[in-house]
Formats: sequence, C-alpha cells, structure tokens
Amino acid sequence: MTHVSRMDFDALAPAFSRAMNRLDAAAADGDLERSLRELVRIHASQLNGCAYCIDMHAKDARAAGETEQRIYALPAWRETPYFTERERAALALTEAVTVPTRAGVPDDVYADAAKHFAEGELAQLISVIVTINAWNRIGVAARPWEPGSYQP
Repeated sequence: MTHVSRMDFDALAPAFSRAMNRLDAAAADGDLERSLRELVRIHASQLNGCAYCIDMHAKDARAAGETEQRIYALPAWRETPYFTERERAALALTEAVTVPTRAGVPDDVYADAAKHFAEGELAQLISVIVTINAWNRIGVAARPWEPGSYQP
C-alpha cells in the first residue's frame, strides 16, 4: 500500500503540534528506563494501528539497546519468556489504557502496575501511555507522516 497523507497536520495545527511535542518531552522526563518507554510506545501503536509510530519507536527502541526478539514478540508478550514482571505489568496497563472497557482500567491491572512501579514512575508510565495514544490518534486520523521515513 502506498502511503497517502490526508493532511499536513503539523503545518495546519502548529500550536497543537508544538504542545504535543512538549507533552511528549514531559512524559519522558523521569526515571523510567528508555527501553521500557519505547516498548510501551510500540505496543500502544500496534494496538492503535499507527504504522508511522510503530516504525519510529521500534527504531528508537533499537537505538536504546532493545533486541529484535523482544520488539517482534510484543504482540504476543503474554506467551513469551522475554519480558520481566515489571515490563509485563507496564504492557498490561498499556493495553488497559489504550483499549479500555466500559469499566475502565481493571483494578487488578492497576494494582499489579502499582506493585512494580513507585508512584512517580507509575504517573510517568501513565503519562507515556496517554501521550503515545494521542500521537496515534493523530497518525491514524490524519496520516500526516509517512511510515518508514523517521530517522532517529
């Protein structure tokens, strides 16, 4: 499939784009490991079907030292031995926030994340998840960025 951009979102909504970039920087400002942040971003992007963001964050994950095996295994993270309990809690929370049920994020998913992350880290994790979901929504609605074009 050839990429067909629907609009140049960054040019048409420059103030919003700048605000999103500041939000993204704020979400990254904390103690969460870069590799974990990138795994969360990739997985949310997979769930949302944002090809540009999947490509971008897979490249950033590799640059942060992430292995191909773990990147490829993200869609089936529950069935693989490649992720720590902390990472599994983060991925479960990513799924619950990205694709919420009518009841919201289940208490057990939140409690498991809270068990593995200090309060500040958990707040940062939620910030990363919320921010990547916002980027994904822009990507799938406006298709402003061509998948494969990102260079770290």
